[in-house]
Amino acid sequence: MTTTARPVRARLGALARVVGFLAFVEFTSGVLQGWYTPMLTDIARHLGVHDADVNWLEGSQLMLSALVVPIFAKLGDMIGHKRMLLVSTALTAAASLALPFTDSFAVFLIAWTLQGFYVVWLPLEVALIWSRSRAGGHGALLTARAAGLLVAALEAGAISGALVGGALIDALPLWIVLLVPALAVVACFFVILWGVTESPDLHGGRFDTVGMVLLTLALLAFTGGLSLLRLDAGAIAWALTAAGLALLWPFAAWERRSADPLIDVRMFADPTLWPVFLTAGLFGVSVLGAQAPLSTFARTDPDVHGYGLGTTGFATSLIIGLYLIAMIAGALLYPLAARRTSPRRALIGASALVGIGYLLFLPFHDAYGQLVTNMTIAGVGSGALVAALPAAAAAAAPVTATGQATGLTNGVKTVGGAIASCVFGIALMNGATDVAESTAGSFAGYVTVWIVCGVTALVAAAALTLVPKGAFTDR
Repeated sequence: MTTTARPVRARLGALARVVGFLAFVEFTSGVLQGWYTPMLTDIARHLGVHDADVNWLEGSQLMLSALVVPIFAKLGDMIGHKRMLLVSTALTAAASLALPFTDSFAVFLIAWTLQGFYVVWLPLEVALIWSRSRAGGHGALLTARAAGLLVAALEAGAISGALVGGALIDALPLWIVLLVPALAVVACFFVILWGVTESPDLHGGRFDTVGMVLLTLALLAFTGGLSLLRLDAGAIAWALTAAGLALLWPFAAWERRSADPLIDVRMFADPTLWPVFLTAGLFGVSVLGAQAPLSTFARTDPDVHGYGLGTTGFATSLIIGLYLIAMIAGALLYPLAARRTSPRRALIGASALVGIGYLLFLPFHDAYGQLVTNMTIAGVGSGALVAALPAAAAAAAPVTATGQATGLTNGVKTVGGAIASCVFGIALMNGATDVAESTAGSFAGYVTVWIVCGVTALVAAAALTLVPKGAFTDR
């Protein structure tokens, strides 16, 4: 009994040590996501561009995210999740170090785009944790717990980054403020190098170059077309978007014939996995596409436009901060809910919470407390989904495709966010007749945002009911 327990405790202790180091990495990821938001106007003035040009920064990182996640996830399965984590961290660090030392918008845009390599961190980390924990027979439970801790660290970093970055920008030169997160990413590289051990099972194989080229062309055309749609580019934008969708057909055909595909497209037909991927895409609509419209709705002056709350910047940041705290709570509560009920039911409940939170905006949007309540409900569900989706995908995926599955949850979520960002931008512009520059668009556009986010979350909950009852559990 004792001799058996000791190796188990040793394995759990080693895993806890790895999760602790990875939590620092995710905290830094959160800092990157929250740090720059309070100073975007200062960055625009430093680069000598209009505030609207800052949108190119978001669009460029979104495009890179869709491209690199499946590639790095596949390479992680082949040559090592830690190794690809180090490569992506080195690229992120180099790009972050370039930001403080340029006043060229073109150079800044390129560096900002390359900084987006941090998007592969969480999928690679979850795959690494799963590969280390599944041998003990409790992989699903331990991975879900670890993912919850990582997401909690991520959101804590986002809160800290926004608060500290906002405070420092008023007291220090911009280049010093931009240097701080860059040094944190450099520290991450050495934390991973010295504190994290490689996945025990590497599957090797031959990299699918043809698949990578086809997927890259498809995603570049699709996300580029969506970006042009937001700029009202007309027929060219629609043609690019359609071309991106059309290219997915030869990509899927090639992957089905490939002995070692970049993405095993058969996973999209798996009865356990396809609802997870669909949920990730629908979840991306709200978690990536709706945050800016909710912020601008709160800032809109109701005395001028007849809707909104007219909140100050600080009051708006409190709403965002409370939403992130709710996400931390959701990420930590998910493993408990999954153990009390089942992972499947916990996922359904989390999706339902997101849907309820956004649909509550329809009758309740006239008071500050109403917005906070709605965002808190949606935030608990969102935090649970951010942690649960990659863990569920890892538990259900073939042993040789753990990184692919966790990466796909992130990649599909990004595509869902890109589509939503385009649709919401058009909806908010349609019918907007306000004279003030502070408003984001028409009230009908905001109603569209709430309905789309609520309905897509409920559709995801319905899709998850089709998952086999024993899914995502340790057998």
